[in-house]
Amino acid sequence: MASHNDLGKEGELLAVEYLLKNGYAIIEQNYRFKKAEIDIIAQKAEVLAVVEVKTRSTDFFGEPYEFVKPKQQKLIYKAIDEYVIQHDLDVHVRFDIISIVITPQKTSIEHLKDAFFPF
Repeated sequence: MASHNDLGKEGELLAVEYLLKNGYAIIEQNYRFKKAEIDIIAQKAEVLAVVEVKTRSTDFFGEPYEFVKPKQQKLIYKAIDEYVIQHDLDVHVRFDIISIVITPQKTSIEHLKDAFFPF
């Protein structure tokens, strides 16, 4: 597996640990619908958090969260809409990004709640 894939998997594991420590239940990981993938679907109380995890080995080119583009957001919206319908859920849906930078010196995790909204 390419090293960037390994970094992404490591970031997703860190994000799951972070969410669990902060009182979220992990409902799904790597949920796929057509061309979309949702990294993590988590729940805390009546909020269904749709979490996109972005992991980088440096922030030299920008913060990881800056790389969640509108096209990807649109795919995520469609996927979670299908998920909520399939599971007949009555919850508030929130779109979050967990931004992770892993360097040899340190690892930083930033959780952006309500990071983007449906168009």
